Amino acid sequence: MDGSTIARPTQDASSPIGEPETPALWTAIGALALGVFALVTSEFLPASVLTPLAADLGVSVGAAGQAVTATAVVGAIAAPLTPVLTGRLDRRLVLLGLMALLCASNLLTVFAANLPTLLVARILLGASLGGFWSMAAALAMRLVPARALPRAMSIVFTGVSVATVSAAPVGAYVSDTLGWRAAFVIAGVVGGLALLAQALTLPRLAPTAPPRLRGLLEVARRPSVAVALVGVLLVISGHFAGFTYVRPVLEQVTHLEVGAISLVLLAFGVAGFFGNFAGAFLAERDPRLAVLGGAGLVAVAAVALVTLGAWPLVAAAALTVWGFAFAMLPVGFQSWATSEAADQAELAGGLLTSTFQVAIAMGAVFGGVLVDGLGPVSAAAYAALTAALGVGLVLAARRERKAPIAAPCEACS
Repeated sequence: MDGSTIARPTQDASSPIGEPETPALWTAIGALALGVFALVTSEFLPASVLTPLAADLGVSVGAAGQAVTATAVVGAIAAPLTPVLTGRLDRRLVLLGLMALLCASNLLTVFAANLPTLLVARILLGASLGGFWSMAAALAMRLVPARALPRAMSIVFTGVSVATVSAAPVGAYVSDTLGWRAAFVIAGVVGGLALLAQALTLPRLAPTAPPRLRGLLEVARRPSVAVALVGVLLVISGHFAGFTYVRPVLEQVTHLEVGAISLVLLAFGVAGFFGNFAGAFLAERDPRLAVLGGAGLVAVAAVALVTLGAWPLVAAAALTVWGFAFAMLPVGFQSWATSEAADQAELAGGLLTSTFQVAIAMGAVFGGVLVDGLGPVSAAAYAALTAALGVGLVLAARRERKAPIAAPCEACS
């Protein structure tokens, strides 16, 4: 069955987005989730195969690590620009093109003989990653009724959770037994399956708005969207500052062995799988509730790690709660931003994705400075502070939204 044969009316700029009477295309949502799994798996693989990859290409581990940097930088640029540059094209074709870029990236990585070729491959992945995330929520809005959007986004983000849990250990195992290139062969096969699934399930989706570069600024200046973006910078940068450097805490403060650390990190990933659905449950009622719950629990977990991290059980429990809490945030932020800019959902998604990438970079850099200067728990303390500030921001936003507006006095006129 080809996507063009699906009996589903396309929507234009004048038709309501995600209208309730339109039946949901859950198979297409599942295909998006498979695409997310393929993208995030490809994004995370270098971390688990970095040592043999660097040795094979004849470069330092630090130089090989720039493959990750290249993906993040290009992804941050591609996210807001993709909706603008492809605004007049069928969204189905654009998405299939982005998935084809993913397949090309993995294929080029498999045959990379030097670092420049690897960097080109990772640049292609960054373009695919940023473009896909900029469109994901907007596409979901057109595939399901509006009330089902948080549930649809939770299914899409399941791909992130599964990839987070499985990509690193599977990549390490495959690289040890079959070589690091074999890991990218597997990622390429998964990407090809995602491309096929999307080709079979996605209907034709006409563009909903003309491409306008100035639209990015207009969407960013909407107060509710701006608050969501500031929340991302706070909470997500704090998370990546704390979690990026959590291993030194477990080694130097909690004094865990490598095997125990692996189990704790596995618990973090598994908890995130369930946190994703908890975030969707709250986001269906109010996206801010998912952000509020996730940020609040991150703050509590980080404080526990800072103050009681020397106790192994407390440290393990804190990181499990942290994993559960963090998984609530992407669903909440995506639903928040796109619901406040439903008429420009792709631009809102692009801005959100770009802000996520900036927050990740900020957190990793600032966390490193703190750890080098003040010790391993300082990054977790920063995570607690930014998460608490995020909670305050969301509470203020909800209070302002609920503030009653004085009715006009008819007797005074």
